[in-house]
Amino acid sequence: MEIFDCIAAVARPIHDFGDEFMSDEATAAVGLRAGFSPGRGFYCRGRFGVLGEASATVVQAAQGFLGPGLVTAGWLAGRSVMPAEEAASCYAQAVRVWGRAHIPGDVDVEHFNRLARQLIDAADADALPLFAGWRAHPCPTDDPVGAAMQRVHVLREHRGACHLAAVRLCGLSAREAMVINLGVGQAAHYGWHEPHPVAEDLVPRWRRAERLTDELQAPLYAALTDGQRTEFARLVDALTGSPAS
Repeated sequence: MEIFDCIAAVARPIHDFGDEFMSDEATAAVGLRAGFSPGRGFYCRGRFGVLGEASATVVQAAQGFLGPGLVTAGWLAGRSVMPAEEAASCYAQAVRVWGRAHIPGDVDVEHFNRLARQLIDAADADALPLFAGWRAHPCPTDDPVGAAMQRVHVLREHRGACHLAAVRLCGLSAREAMVINLGVGQAAHYGWHEPHPVAEDLVPRWRRAERLTDELQAPLYAALTDGQRTEFARLVDALTGSPAS
């Protein structure tokens, strides 16, 4: 499988599987049991905790696509519950628990982990701080299914960070990209205050950003052979329950 064919095959399943985890009530329940209040505290403090004890403005700059009010409120609300590094570990545990509950039992997770680790280890993390933080976070060696889900999360953070860079390079703000991609209603759901429709002439910039995101990910997938990319796409389909490509 060619590099860009592989990227096209796996990008959406990896993104959507991660979204399912993030929006699941079972994930929120992990945060509640850990002492977080209802809301975005566990999500923000946990997902962005790999950045360390940064200010809310630094966290906002690193993640980009969520509205600043949502990020600031969630990050600050979680600060009194536990330190950032501990929150990230708690979130990683939630990632693995969710993976054990949702990854089909017949998936060859050992093979997926070998290929995913090869991809993650080969990535250039310059200008991708959130990805770098999650790549550095310990991944268990005695929980292959949980480790597979954690690596799905890390790969999702890689594409997200690449997309943020691509969006800005193409002259769009993160808010504009969210409105173009998801619509005004969903942009508001993700924390953008009273977002407005964007001008039609900005849509081609977003399409260019999508292509550029693929280009930024291409060196990562070049770490696999054609045959390995075919296997990886097949394993992602099986792991996420996506229709076969």
